[in-house]
Amino acid sequence: MAQPAEKDYYRFVVLFFNCLLTFGSYFCFDMPSVLQNQFQGNLTCPNATVINGTVDCVEGLGMTPQEYNLLYAIYAWTNAIVVILAGFLIDKLGNRFGVFLFSFLCVLGSSMFALGSHFKGTTYLLPLMLTGRLLFGSGNGSLTIVQNRITAFWFKGKELALAFGLTLAFSRLGSVLNFFLTQRFEERFGMQWTLWGGALLCVLGFISAIIVSSLDKVGMRQLGLDGVIQEESRKVRIQDVKLLSLRYWLLVLTIMFFYNGIFPFIADASKFIQDKYNDYTQKEASYIAGAVYDSSLVLSASVGILIDYVGLRGIFAVSCAVFTLPVFGLLAFTFVAPLVSTIWLGITYSFAAASMWPSIPLVVPQATIGTAMGLATSVQMIGIGISNLVVGQILGTKSSDTKIPLWRWQRMMIFMLANTIACIVTSVLLNIVDHRQGGTLNKLTKRSAQAERDSDTEPLSHAEEVESEDERNAQPTSRTVGSVNS
Repeated sequence: MAQPAEKDYYRFVVLFFNCLLTFGSYFCFDMPSVLQNQFQGNLTCPNATVINGTVDCVEGLGMTPQEYNLLYAIYAWTNAIVVILAGFLIDKLGNRFGVFLFSFLCVLGSSMFALGSHFKGTTYLLPLMLTGRLLFGSGNGSLTIVQNRITAFWFKGKELALAFGLTLAFSRLGSVLNFFLTQRFEERFGMQWTLWGGALLCVLGFISAIIVSSLDKVGMRQLGLDGVIQEESRKVRIQDVKLLSLRYWLLVLTIMFFYNGIFPFIADASKFIQDKYNDYTQKEASYIAGAVYDSSLVLSASVGILIDYVGLRGIFAVSCAVFTLPVFGLLAFTFVAPLVSTIWLGITYSFAAASMWPSIPLVVPQATIGTAMGLATSVQMIGIGISNLVVGQILGTKSSDTKIPLWRWQRMMIFMLANTIACIVTSVLLNIVDHRQGGTLNKLTKRSAQAERDSDTEPLSHAEEVESEDERNAQPTSRTVGSVNS
């Protein structure tokens, strides 16, 4: 009689609770974006007046634009450092170690971030909130690695892109609800209780970690793979980084440059829309900025199914970068409704996430996925962290009690354009190198599935030897290393 883990429904149950791991943390991640006016508002508004139904002063934490962007930069920099070690530890110690530790760090970090908001007007505010973002970043970036590692194990050679698309959809559901609900909640209960509500959602992730850990443990035991995975994990060495190919690094750079244009833009999008387009309130601007995630939420599953059916991941990666170019041009130099640009960006983002990240299980052994993901996430977060700092400098260091000049916003969009152009260059090079090494990324669906199964059974210790032999024989290789993240 077949064990439950051998049936199709079991892996989808695992997927459901695996998706919930990052629902709360993604909700918390962009809460500062929705509340940017409050974060950068004045400490007090003693002489506030009402003009056309709008108060000319927003009471808040008194942060400068540079300090505000530092909240995002510290998150990115923390990820860049922690995820390398985290990926290696997950490969060595397993998924269950990762989900408990990193989901707890999300709870701890979001709680400290909320606590810091109670110290406005003091020297404790910024250090506490930065420490909270540091701990939160340590947990959330690493938790995504575990999440994707579990997804890759249960869906490799099956509905892989669909599974990654659903995982991204659940995460983006948290982001979408943040843009729709956080402003309303803040108006009714205040900033402090709003931030504590976000911390409570991270507790949901911790509960999901307990459930998915149990399902993963029982399932691997029923499949008889628990001992095999542990044995392969013992062979993982930090020196395996030397086996990472040029194709892997080009894929990582492609991901980094693409996301450099997404996350720093979303962090400041609400403020940008209010400053450039005078007709939008803070709540309306938040909804428009959140349309990037709305589009991703709606499209992720269907785009995943499409890429599972078609393949051609490398071609999709180039196309996403090319079609993203006009977005920042429209935002910088025209007054086309910003909703057009944010929906457009959400569409290209959906295709990029479904084509770039799920490419990695095609070309890495199961035992080294965590290490490869950690390195890729680190590079990605280094890029995002630098971008946040650059954006902070472009927008200025003075308090935002007045509008940021349009020319500063245009410079920011030009910086986003430069990152997108760099993404096009690296993705084209990626396709060229991939074609010369057998075209693994652009195989059609059936051949891609076979490549996934081949990489599962390939011994780690023979990886370098097999790759060399493949190149000599001019046959498609199934041993290259990549990364997965949403």
